[in-house]
Order: sequence, then structure tokens, then C-alpha cells
Amino acid sequence: MAKRPAFFIRQEKVVQDIFSFEWFPGFAISQKQKSVESLHHAIQKADADARPLEISTKSKVTVGMNLSAFHLRLNNYTLENVFQSSKVFSNGGPYPDLLDVPPKAAKRDERLHNSGNLKAFRYQNEDFPLIPKTVFYDFIYIAAVKNSFAADEIKEISSYNYFTDIEFNPAKSINTQARSAAIIRLLLEEYGELPDFSKEDFIQYHEEHVVYDPLI
Repeated sequence: MAKRPAFFIRQEKVVQDIFSFEWFPGFAISQKQKSVESLHHAIQKADADARPLEISTKSKVTVGMNLSAFHLRLNNYTLENVFQSSKVFSNGGPYPDLLDVPPKAAKRDERLHNSGNLKAFRYQNEDFPLIPKTVFYDFIYIAAVKNSFAADEIKEISSYNYFTDIEFNPAKSINTQARSAAIIRLLLEEYGELPDFSKEDFIQYHEEHVVYDPLI
């Protein structure tokens, strides 16, 4: 058995619950998809009205696969490259050259581990704080969705009400495309589209609408 979070909307806030499900070990996509199906079954067992969507390359649904951070692009760069190249540390960064390497190489660049404590994220000459947690990742994820999807494709996200990311382990990281997708659904509920938030407006919205409950 394994435990993973699912993200959804409750009382105009993005929240998460933990679900236990059968885990299918192995690196094959088919094994990952079996685990996704098991997780989604657990969600539907808890909520008969649940319409879960896996947000990753392991999704069997086209929109879920296309919403994977590995497929999204922002200013012609992958989301992963934008995220890693924006990190500002106490002893270095940001490192814009990470925009032009393979995403996995950007994530593993030794400077990201040898430049002291993470202080902020710098994007388009603006510094984003570390608190609220995940606010920068969510900001660039939403920007990448707007950049990569047509308006009717974005609205398809509203067909689902639970969002999962089978590879996300909250014991090891805090950012997940599943939370970002749930924020998009909430924005669509409130505005009917993805608004052009400034940095300050998005930080305020995030503070008011995203809840970080204890996870696993």
C-alpha cells in the first residue's frame, strides 16, 4: 500500500487529502498507470462525485498528459528549465544558462546544491518569495498553461474535480503540477478564464486560497 495526496476545491480554497491505495512497483509506464488507477479508485470510493485527473506523462487522458510540466513551455523553454534557472541563493544565482540545457541536466546542476541557501526566485526581473510555499512554481505553471493551451482546452480542466500526480511525494518535495492544476480549476470557477495576475496580486490570491495541510 502507498499514500499520495489529491488536490481539490473546498469552500473556495485549494486543499488536499491523503489517500491509501495499492502501489504497483516498477518503472514501466503501465505499472505507473496501474498505480494511478488504484489511487483514483480510492478517491472515488471516498467521494462518489469525484472526477479525478492525473497530471503527468503517466496520465491516460490527453489533457492530463499535456498538462505535464515536461510538456509545458514558457517563453519557448520547458517549465523545468525556467524553474531551475530562476533560483537565487545566498552565494550565487540565478543561473540563466540553465535555460539552454536538457531539463534533467538543469535540475541536477551542481551549482543548485553548492550555492548556499535558497533565498528567492527571479523571473522577468522580479523576485518571488519562498513564502507562500509553491507560489512561484504555481505562477509559472499557470503562465505556461496560458502559453501552451487554447482557451477551450484550458476550460476542459473544469471537467475534473480531483487532481493527482503519481510521481509527487510530499516527503521529498513541495511543488506539484497537481496542486497547480487545482488552482487553475478554482480560477476558472471564479473568473471563467485565467486572469493576468501581477506578481503581487497572485501572491495575495495564493495566500487566501491555497491551504497547506500536513500531508504524509
